[in-house]
Amino acid sequence: MNNEKPQQFWAWFTEHLEPLTMMSDLPEAQQTELLDQLQAQLTAYCDGLTYEISDPTPNGRTLTLSAEGDIELFPQLVALTDAAPDFDWWEIVPFKQPRGVDLRVIFDQYTFETAHMKFQQLENDIEPDILGLRIALPNPSRDDEDQLVGVYVTLEALLGEFDCATLVGYLETCPLPANDDSSFQPLDDLPEFVEWFKKQRDKE
Repeated sequence: MNNEKPQQFWAWFTEHLEPLTMMSDLPEAQQTELLDQLQAQLTAYCDGLTYEISDPTPNGRTLTLSAEGDIELFPQLVALTDAAPDFDWWEIVPFKQPRGVDLRVIFDQYTFETAHMKFQQLENDIEPDILGLRIALPNPSRDDEDQLVGVYVTLEALLGEFDCATLVGYLETCPLPANDDSSFQPLDDLPEFVEWFKKQRDKE
């Protein structure tokens, strides 16, 4: 639930636009304080939202707003993004975006390399619009919740926050199959498969 209106967050952001834009030039302690204030303002608007700020580029910086995959917070996230003013040297983006393929993701004590993982779609007659996925890993740990969360984080990096949260409804892991098992596909093919899945769903 919102405690503040989007305009209050953006008023604070506008007031601190210069130090946020040039924060690489600030002492580390001032950077930390500024970013802590930014998170506090975001939490005051809606508890559960987070952010990422890109490194500076010739076109400026990107502020990515995230609900950490919590679908219940998506409306507040979209409302905040839609209310953003036009800033010079800043792009405001809703949801963590896909990071491409051939990824290496570190989560807790685990390292996930998408080039060495595969996936299999699980049939779901009850909810055909939701994806069930079996992810094959080189060394799966049975009933390890941390590893399963790490697999989800890896899928989020492949697909982006919105598609991962709204499409992936069930997830499990298994050992890598034999090379001749054609029911599994390389995990790096998952973004293309998801685009096909969405087109098939929209036809129905």
